[in-house]
Amino acid sequence: MTDKPLLITIAAVVAVIFGTLTVISGGRALFGGVDMGAVVPFVLRFNFAVGFAYVLAGIGLWRMTRWAWVLSVVIAVATAVVFAAFLWHVWHGGAYEARTMGAMSLRLVVWIVIAAVAIKRR
Repeated sequence: MTDKPLLITIAAVVAVIFGTLTVISGGRALFGGVDMGAVVPFVLRFNFAVGFAYVLAGIGLWRMTRWAWVLSVVIAVATAVVFAAFLWHVWHGGAYEARTMGAMSLRLVVWIVIAAVAIKRR
């Protein structure tokens, strides 16, 4: 058994925790009847669905699988695309919650870092 690099361990734990929290909060907003204000539906649905991919990527990173780096890159790119669509929505006067701007920025930075760590350690 090879030792797992510390950065991979950190990335895996962050991915699983972040994914679990994303699924819980997204599920509450989608199915729990919680009023979240002026949410942008496509962003909410994306974040809920991709939360499961976060957990899967975290497990893959933990196990140091060959596919985990690909999934991490796909998550980062998909997040960038959805964030760009969200910014387009905002730019054109669409209603939104300010916290979504911060949340999407955080998601993008986290997944760019995780993807970079995964690529470096593949």
